[in-house]
This record gives sequence, C-alpha cells and structure tokens, in this order.
Amino acid sequence: MYLLIRLVSFVFLLMLLSACTMTNITPQPTATARQPYPLPQPIVAGDIFHLPSGFRVSDETVIDHALRAQVIYVGETHDNPASHRVQEKILRALATDNPDRIALGMEMFTPSQQPVLDQWSAGELSEKEFLRQVDWHSTWKIDFALYRDLLLFCRDQGIKILALNAEPLTRQLLSRTAIEDLSAEDQARLPEMDFDDPHYRAMLTAFMSGHPMGHGNLSGFERVQTLWDETMAAHLADYLSTKNSNHQVMVVAGSNHIQYGFGIPRRLFRRLPVSYLLIGTTETEESKTLNPDRIMKVDTPEYPLLPYHFLYVTEYEKLLRVGVKLGVVITPGTAEQQGVLIDKLLPDSAAAAHDLRSGDILLRIDGEILTDRLDLTYALADKQIGDKATFELLRDNREITIDVEFTAENQQSPKMP
Repeated sequence: MYLLIRLVSFVFLLMLLSACTMTNITPQPTATARQPYPLPQPIVAGDIFHLPSGFRVSDETVIDHALRAQVIYVGETHDNPASHRVQEKILRALATDNPDRIALGMEMFTPSQQPVLDQWSAGELSEKEFLRQVDWHSTWKIDFALYRDLLLFCRDQGIKILALNAEPLTRQLLSRTAIEDLSAEDQARLPEMDFDDPHYRAMLTAFMSGHPMGHGNLSGFERVQTLWDETMAAHLADYLSTKNSNHQVMVVAGSNHIQYGFGIPRRLFRRLPVSYLLIGTTETEESKTLNPDRIMKVDTPEYPLLPYHFLYVTEYEKLLRVGVKLGVVITPGTAEQQGVLIDKLLPDSAAAAHDLRSGDILLRIDGEILTDRLDLTYALADKQIGDKATFELLRDNREITIDVEFTAENQQSPKMP
C-alpha cells in the first residue's frame, strides 16, 4: 500500500511539473475567440506581440504597461533560458523604476522556506548554503542555473522573494483524499477553493488526456492543481493587503498557472481586485520541431479568452553550463563516518572509467570536504567536459587518491540498469 501511494504521488508530481512547462500557444491562421487578431506567420524569435490588438510592440511598451499594474504575471517555460531572461529583464525594469516597492513571488518555494528566502535577500547566505537550506534539488528538481541570475539580482538589490506554493505534504494529501474526507484540522489548513471555473476544468481535462500518464484520477489532479493556484493567490492577497497601491509584485510561475488568467490571476482578483498584467512566452514552430520530446501534444480547448496581454517569441535554448556527471548513486555519511558513500555506479560513467567502486567513501573533491549530496553536485556543476577532479576516498579502511577526467564519452547520461 505504501509503495502504491508513493507511486501515485510521483505520477502526480510529474504531471504537475509537466503542466507548468507545457508550451501550447500556437498562433492561429484565422481569427478565433482566443486569437481575434491572428499573428503573422511565421512568428520569429525576438517578436513581441500585444495580443488584444495583434500588433508587434517593443520591450519599452511592455515595461511601460507593467509599470502601471500592481501584479505582473510572467509565465515561464521552466527549462528554457530564454524564458527566464524575459523575467529578469522585466524585474530589472520594475526595480529601477519602483525601487524598494517591488517583490518577486515565486511558485518554486513554499512558506516554510520563507525565512531562508528572507536571509537570501538580506545577503546573509552563500549560494551553496541557500541551496542546502531550501533543499533545492529535492523540492524543485529543475537546474538552479536557470534561476540563478534572477535570484542573484534579488539578493544584490535586496528584493523580497515571496514563497507562494502549497506545502508538499498538503499537495500529497489532497491528491488522494477528497476534501470532505479530510479531518477538520486538515480542512482548516486549506485556502478557499473554487472548483466551478469551466475553462480551468477544460484545461485540466485536456492536459490529462494528452499526458502519457493521464489515465489517472482527474478529480485528484483537479484538487491538487486547484490547491496549487488557490494557495499562490491567497499568499499574494495576504501580502498585498498589507501594502499600498504603489507596491508591485512580479509573479513567476509555469505558464499554465498564468495564461488565460484562470489559474492564479482570477483567484487573486476574487480575493483582492488589484490591477494586473499577463506576460508569456512561446517558441517558434521550428524550435518546437527541433525539440519535439519537450512539448506535450495537447488538444487545447477553444477558450473565449486571450492567453496573455503580451507574448514574447523565443527559440528554445539549452543551458550553456550544465556541469558534469560523475555517474554514481550516493548516500550521505553519518556522525561516525564523514564523506558520502557510493552505493552504485552507472555503466560507462566517469566514475566507472576511473575505477571508483561501490562501497568507496568519497571524502574530498579538489580538497573540499564532502558531507552530503549537495557538496558533490555543487562542485561538479562548476566543471566542464575536459576538466579533471581529484577525489580523496576511503577504500577498505585505507585513504587513496584518484584523478577523474570528465570526457564526452563518459557524460552520455546512461540509465541505471
């Protein structure tokens, strides 16, 4: 039973993360309810469109409109650096025009992490310590390099970061339990939940039908997705209700939490009717064709709504720096035993090619002490193909040193047998 629950929770996590990253805005060749002014074909990377009018515009026009809104939603494609550059560009402009009255709301964090975010914005944490305290690689699981520039800007400028999302345990609970079956204590922890939006439900139904794991429980998925958006809206409302109207929040979240307005925006407006702007990104058709495995094939319903006020057109880009992989499964050391224990080696990996073995205890990399998984992954993230690392390790109660070179051949992401 425990394994079944874990499997269901894992499936829901995959579905939710995919829902955030789905890029499903395809410009229509003829006028439709959701595209009254069809965009020119083909759309070109670098284009910016004002969707209510269909006109091309400049960055300056988008920013001018953003400066007039109290909440600026910027939807993202999680794995595309170009999408994150749009976010950083807009936040920089807002911070320049409205210093000390701008905050950044992020889907990626939960309220239990707010004290760490406050320390980060105050400049009290190194990047590595920040990653450790928010447990980034477990809670968000997307390469931190995609968010580094945005978060560093917040730290450098002292910009408050708002943790918006629901706590993982609450999401897991709601994924398998109807609200009426929850205890009174659990129900009291939930935000006000609206399940009556037909367009929102149509989006979830379409997504479920297009997802490779989409034959699961639609009601459970709807509960979790609604919890996600209602919680983010509630946290924004709580924050903004303590500020005057010249205080702004830029919200970054996956596109499906923002586009068409029925995710976070409408739910915040129900609580607190502040002015807002929807900004999103889409990729060129050529980019989607070159990277088809990234894009879910979803038959998007014909909503009578515009997806965004402004739409940026980008190409899909891969991270220029993604570090290297050692190719091991590790377990942290204990109070009695320092270092990290190699449980398994992946075949054809850098570790296997240089005679690292299961049972070895890695003590240091390039002289830096290893105490947990983050110490190792953080050090490897700073290396490139062609670089080397010196590992000091314990094998059969004897310390030895092994130099590992990271080559293209041992970085092929082999799967664990």
